[in-house]
Amino acid sequence: MDQKQLLEFLEGFISEERKQRFIDILQDRTKLITVAMEDVYQLHNTSAVIRSCDIFGVQEAHVIENRFGKRLDKKIAMGAQKWVDVHRYKTTTECIDSLKTRGYKVIATSPHYDSCDLNDFEITEKTAFFFGTEREGLTDEVLEKSDGFLKIPMLGFTESLNISVAVAIILHQLSAQLRTTNLDWKLTEEEILDKRIDWTKKSIKSIDSIMGRVQKEGLREL
Repeated sequence: MDQKQLLEFLEGFISEERKQRFIDILQDRTKLITVAMEDVYQLHNTSAVIRSCDIFGVQEAHVIENRFGKRLDKKIAMGAQKWVDVHRYKTTTECIDSLKTRGYKVIATSPHYDSCDLNDFEITEKTAFFFGTEREGLTDEVLEKSDGFLKIPMLGFTESLNISVAVAIILHQLSAQLRTTNLDWKLTEEEILDKRIDWTKKSIKSIDSIMGRVQKEGLREL
């Protein structure tokens, strides 16, 4: 099935305003940086992180659910899970191996381990930022397999931030930095096409029925 023809067909079921909104937003999406969360217990935190990814144009997020099971609440994420690609893993090893295979440098966020200050950090390649719980932080496995460490400068007695706050601060600064570089940070044309189809499908209430007809009869017959 030709993907461009499929998109043109599906877009007939949504408004021109929504179609253009998808096009505009995808121009600012990136997979060059991504976020990984390790065994975050609070549903609110995981969901808020997904929302921050959407807000700051980060297309993918990675959730390790080794100890506590699924940690994403649709109500708290306020629909952001529809627009951000959430990859789930049963183990930390699986997540790190997958990201490194895809060419990502792993950066552990921690106030210790001779971490680089956020204000001094420069993005030079595909980078995955790992976040742990506020109380326990990241596991030894992440710390040992990381390619570097990052910290948010803090001036008070407290040495930790809520994970959702930490992610928002880091993504706000680094996503802005990314867009000032000469790095090829945007989605490819193929990735944009795939997401336009995906988002359009998610905007059509009767999509299952429509796709059933497409598969049975083909686009030319509809």
